[in-house]
Formats: sequence, structure tokens, C-alpha cells
Amino acid sequence: MVDYSVWDHIEVSDDEDDTHPNIDTASLFKWRHQARVERMEQFEKEREELKKGASECKKKLSEVQKKLKELELQDSPKTDAEKLKKEVDQLKKEEKNWQKKEEDLKKKEKTMPWNVDTLSKEGFSKSVFNVKPEVNEETEEQKEQKHKTFVEKNLKHLKHFGMLHRWDDSQKYLSDNPHLVCEETANYLVIWCIDLEVEEKHALMEQVAHQTIVMQFILELAKSLKVDPRACFRQFFTKIKTADQQYMDAFNDELDAFKNRVRERAKVRIEKALKEYEEEERKKRLGPGGLDPVDVYESLPAELQKCFDSKDIQMLQDAISKMDPNDARFYMKQCIDSGLWVPNAKGDAPEAEDADTEPVYEETKTESKEQDAAS
Repeated sequence: MVDYSVWDHIEVSDDEDDTHPNIDTASLFKWRHQARVERMEQFEKEREELKKGASECKKKLSEVQKKLKELELQDSPKTDAEKLKKEVDQLKKEEKNWQKKEEDLKKKEKTMPWNVDTLSKEGFSKSVFNVKPEVNEETEEQKEQKHKTFVEKNLKHLKHFGMLHRWDDSQKYLSDNPHLVCEETANYLVIWCIDLEVEEKHALMEQVAHQTIVMQFILELAKSLKVDPRACFRQFFTKIKTADQQYMDAFNDELDAFKNRVRERAKVRIEKALKEYEEEERKKRLGPGGLDPVDVYESLPAELQKCFDSKDIQMLQDAISKMDPNDARFYMKQCIDSGLWVPNAKGDAPEAEDADTEPVYEETKTESKEQDAAS
């Protein structure tokens, strides 16, 4: 005889059509489904807590029994051993309680009504050989090459999707190009957003950012459902087009947070580029001694700066002759090493005590120095 009593209590509310005309059928089914899902989640949570509690109790019991055995071997005081024995007895009682709770939970599970999520389970769909598959994780270089190849092959489609805005347009385009529903698309859109922000194309960045979050929500939905993203993107658009305020708020909050992250990343990239540019320009300015003429000019006394500003060689020689010889040598060496001052053809640097030396003043470098200093 077949026992058909298991079919007496079945919850199948998602596709019932027999409702009162004044009742919003879609909302009613949605509430019923949500309530059932919440009950199942609560049951799973209770199961996990029981499993965790029983495991911890068993582990603690094993540790105490091990300590008790060690004390017996070491001939420790009886009071310590008796104390551990009491703890062992208590833990054994707790272990029995956990076992009883697990048995009660199993009984509860058997009495729970079946529903569309538990009514049937797949038996088998393929043959499996007892061979452990080799899992080769991709290296960073392989991932980078994979991303580069994907972008080169689909650049036109990626840009087109990034420019869409309406839900229906996005859904149709992904239906026509399902291969775009993947991590590579999301990664490309993120990079594109940062590039647009660096280029100060703010409005276009916000548009592409919207499509980036659309793709990321699809990928997250696929992870939660444990399915291929291409199999659930239509489900996302169906949900977003009829979403309640809470879901739309979550989407918009994530979009705003993403745009802020893009702006911060673009700011960091711009600052880094400016530093690199300034460093390159500084290296180009370096004189024969490896010093920066701008830095050297700013370190000179005011009277020497005036000489370079007016490009008056006689004024410079007079100022040097009035200075302490050691200071004069130091400043002139700085000027020569930075290229602010080019010695005469004999290669002698002008010194305080050598007023007759006629140094050659390089006007081109000075003008460049003045422009840099002004900027």
C-alpha cells in the first residue's frame, strides 16, 4: 500500500488563481511566498545553531576528558580530578540535551508542510566518475589577459550597454548579447567610469555608473541563487521594474556609494599623475651637478635673486664680492651645479676674491627658471 498521507499538507501559494476579485492576487502570492521563505530561513537558522551548540559541547567534553586522563597519569590531587569528573558529568548531560533537541527538530521537519521549494528534489542528472577534478586557479596574468581579450573583442557592445538607461532597453540588449552578462563587463564598466571622471566627463560617468550597478546587482543575484548570471538577468529586470521603495532605495544607495568611490579613485589617480609629471619636469631641469635650479633659486639670498631676475652680471659680481668668501663659494657652486650659472670658457667658477673672472650667464636656463618659479 502507498501512504498518500504525506500529500495532506502542501503549501503551494505561488500559482493559485482562486482569490476574491477585490484582492490583489499578485501581492497576496508575494506575501505568502515571503512568509514561507522566512519560515524556512528561521528553521535553517535554528538547525545551524543546534549543530554549532552540539559541536562545541562535544569538543569541550573531549578536552575535559583529556585533562582528566592527564591528571590521573600524573597522580595529581584528588580534588582536581573530582572537579573535572563533575564537569565531565555536566557536559555529558548537556550533550544528551543537544541530542534531544536535534531529534525534536527532525520530528518538527517531518511535520512541516511541503511547498514548491521542497516538493521535489533532483535525483540525478548526469553520470559522475569517482575522479577528483584538477582545479587550476588562474594567475593574475591570466586573468588580466582574459579581461584584455574580452574587452578587445566586445568593446563596441560594452560601450553601447554602458550608454543605455531604460530598464527595457538594457534587458533587450542583454537578451541579444547574453555573453555580456559576466564579471569582465562589470570590471570594464568600473574602469571606464574612473577614466570618464578623470577626463571630467561627470554626467557621462554617472550614466555608465548606473549600468555598472545594474550588472553588479545581476551578478550578486546569480551568486545568491547559485546559477549562471545569464540565467537570471531577466529575473533582475522583472524585479527592479516592479520593485518596492525599499529595494529601489537599496539600489540607489549602492549607486551613490559607487559614484563616490569612483570620484575618490579618480582624485587619487590625478594626484599621482601630477606628481609623476612634476618629477619628470624636475629631472629635465636638473643642472650638470644634479641640482634643481628652482630649488636653488629659492634658497639664494634676496640680493642674489635680484641679480638673476635683472640678468645683470655686474650686479651679481658686486653682490658676491660683498659676501663672506665661504658663503660666496657655496652659493656659486649651487648655481653652477643647478645650471643657473655657466662658468667662463676656462671652466673657472666666479668666486668672491676673483672679481676679474668673467662668467658666462646662460639666459635660456634663467628664463626657464623664472617661468617655473612664477608658476
